Amino acid sequence: MLKYIDVVKQAIKTFEKIVNKAFDIHLQDLISPQKAFVALRQIRWPDGVVICPKCGSIHITKNGHDTKQPEKQNYHCEDCNCYFDDLTGTIFSGHHQPLEVWITALYLMGLNLSNRQIAMELDLNEGDVQSMTSLLREGVVERYVQPNLSGTVECDEVYIVAGHKGHPDKVAESGREPRCRRLKGAPGRGTLEKDKPPVIGIVERNGDVVIEMLPDVKMETIEPIIKATITPGSLINTDEYAIYNHLVDWGFQHKTVNHGNGEYARDEDGDGFCEVHVNTVEGLWSLLRSWLRPHRGISQEKLPIYLRFFQFIHNARRRGKAVLCSLLNVLLS
Repeated sequence: MLKYIDVVKQAIKTFEKIVNKAFDIHLQDLISPQKAFVALRQIRWPDGVVICPKCGSIHITKNGHDTKQPEKQNYHCEDCNCYFDDLTGTIFSGHHQPLEVWITALYLMGLNLSNRQIAMELDLNEGDVQSMTSLLREGVVERYVQPNLSGTVECDEVYIVAGHKGHPDKVAESGREPRCRRLKGAPGRGTLEKDKPPVIGIVERNGDVVIEMLPDVKMETIEPIIKATITPGSLINTDEYAIYNHLVDWGFQHKTVNHGNGEYARDEDGDGFCEVHVNTVEGLWSLLRSWLRPHRGISQEKLPIYLRFFQFIHNARRRGKAVLCSLLNVLLS
């Protein structure tokens, strides 16, 4: 009797798999290639005037459509005799995956899906998705202009465990054996050599953030970043860590809270509002850790790119379709 029940259960599971497979719907099948190209043209040429990517001329004539992708328009420049299409000169040009797949992958990246999750959603090879997301992430970072911060600014540092995932030659150089489990960072304040690189966060209150990976935490390491990021004369709030002791000498105002003595916020003017603190930047670390968690360990070679991409998404202050528009704008700029 027991064997008969097991056989019936197995038959039911097999039937469910067949039904689910028959009604399987892939996300990319629901996306219109025509709408993808319309959106790209609207962002690339918002005034409706097509501009030659070679000479910048507006004397452009349409020259039919692409044979493999009928939605892609071809053009001819009457001034420099250049032939181009909707994708020429963009990050989406010269790849075998259609435009709608690239845009969908970018949308899912904005939602912080991992490469494996994106591959499952789009029914693509995980290696292909990794190449696509790496290209898109690096494209956003290269084109994004770092913000300049002013007013009241907070600075703090955090340590993220990051080894040489995917780089066996680097692991061999470090002298340690390849690991089978999650890499454990060295205790205390970390460095790049200890596979626990420090990350500095600089936050303008009610403004943008800047996040940078550092080789170590020293005055000479943070000085060029702070000077390049914060407007001289701005007020910088930090904890009592000694690396910030020369902020006044570098041309900034400086106030501290002493975490070692249990002080986390201070009201100096008696208005009942504690204006001296670094709670904003410390709250940023919770968001960053949550953002990095789905990616299941990032190598220190790739970590700066992931940090900058997180910074872009955070500063965009948009989610869903809205952040997709911001991502496309920076990629097509």
